[in-house]
Amino acid sequence: MTDHATLFAPITELARRMREDDLSPVELTETYLERIGALDPTLHAFVKVCPERARAEARAAEGRLRAGCPLGPLDGIPYVAKDLFDVRGEATRAGTHLLADNVKSEDCTVVRRLAQSGMVLLGKTHTVQFAYGGAGINHDEGTPHNPWDRVARLPGGSSSGTGVAVAAGLAPAGLGSDTGGSVRIPASFCGVTGLKTTVGEVSRAGVYPLSASLDSVGPLTRDARDAALLFEAMRGADPADPSTLGHGDRRPLGDVGGPLDGLRVAFAETVFFDDVEPAVEQAVRAAGDVFRSLGATVGSLRFPEAEETRRLNPRGLVIAAEAYAFNRRLVDEHFDALDPVVGARIVLGKDIPAHEYFETTLAWQRLRARARAALRDVDVLLCPTVPMVAPPVAETDRDSSTYGKVNILTLRNTSVGNILGLCGLSVPCGFDAGGLPIGLMLYGKAFDESTVLRAGIAYQSRTDWHRRMPDLRWAHAAA
Repeated sequence: MTDHATLFAPITELARRMREDDLSPVELTETYLERIGALDPTLHAFVKVCPERARAEARAAEGRLRAGCPLGPLDGIPYVAKDLFDVRGEATRAGTHLLADNVKSEDCTVVRRLAQSGMVLLGKTHTVQFAYGGAGINHDEGTPHNPWDRVARLPGGSSSGTGVAVAAGLAPAGLGSDTGGSVRIPASFCGVTGLKTTVGEVSRAGVYPLSASLDSVGPLTRDARDAALLFEAMRGADPADPSTLGHGDRRPLGDVGGPLDGLRVAFAETVFFDDVEPAVEQAVRAAGDVFRSLGATVGSLRFPEAEETRRLNPRGLVIAAEAYAFNRRLVDEHFDALDPVVGARIVLGKDIPAHEYFETTLAWQRLRARARAALRDVDVLLCPTVPMVAPPVAETDRDSSTYGKVNILTLRNTSVGNILGLCGLSVPCGFDAGGLPIGLMLYGKAFDESTVLRAGIAYQSRTDWHRRMPDLRWAHAAA
């Protein structure tokens, strides 16, 4: 029988035990399925569990391991996929009952690539409707329960179910998408690691879109080394997604661990630390000492380009326009059946003038050039992933005004990276007095995921925040 600690072990540990014949992919998959059955009625992370596919993929992986022919470091490792990712034979619901019949005949590119790496798909996880929100609330299909408290707290959006599943030990890894923070916010609120990749690194083909300009695909995992493993398996050119073409040779990540001698790290000031909870700022600032101990130089950078992104994102008009364009039929024909919060946001895209949309995207391009110049002498920027720990769902959702303010605040620090075209990694860096996790964000330059992963791995080699597990005895009792 797989023990409790194994369910929270990183992929690297699981893979080592499988190679040493100390752990069976079939046994591990069955234990995760049993845990999902016991806890998910309370946690509500899954839209659909896929036991038949999971067992078939686990048996195939076990056969390869017994024959001495594993496909690689991910062979036999279970994972989950946010319900934006097409999975053969399953509906891509994108957080709405209106798409319950949207059954797909093929896996999306990323799911196919993970299958080719031998990974075992356990099921599909909840998302904010159309992935349009940072808080993580879904008034249509339900909101996953953040596992760090008996009180229902925000899981973070829009990859809410994936964040909860990984944090609660229902899977060792999962897929998310990030348009304004949707991988990093649930990573922060749920105490796991989340990688926002540069647009063009990982194919979005077969992933339900929110914004073609900003959507990216990234993993949520136990630690940064696991995130690197999944990133390496997912990345690469795909003719079905033109954004992935024309970036030259993608060199293997190789060993992204090791010391950080010479790495130039800076705290990103300006907007990032405005209205930050004291416990969050204290934990994030303390990370500077860890990076110094690892050999990095640590300074500060004003980075006014971050503040400028707020001025150049009025009403979130680019996302609203692109989201409405893709979902026009559902919005026009079924508006009253939509999540009312999402419907109110997405319908704004209907009346955005073409010249305003075009002028905004051009302004973003100019701002990105300025940001590249500002970061010329910096390798990694540090800031809070989210300015606060996860607030209660009831408090956030008591009225539309409160919801809107909290939603904007959750997205404030993360959306900067999307608009500026950066990559980013959120790692746990502490807990507040109530035992709620705090996230540290490491921003890197476009297409420089190897640097933020190297920095994240080194940081986690000196800290143990990412190894902590939530006490879920209350969830067992409720289930």
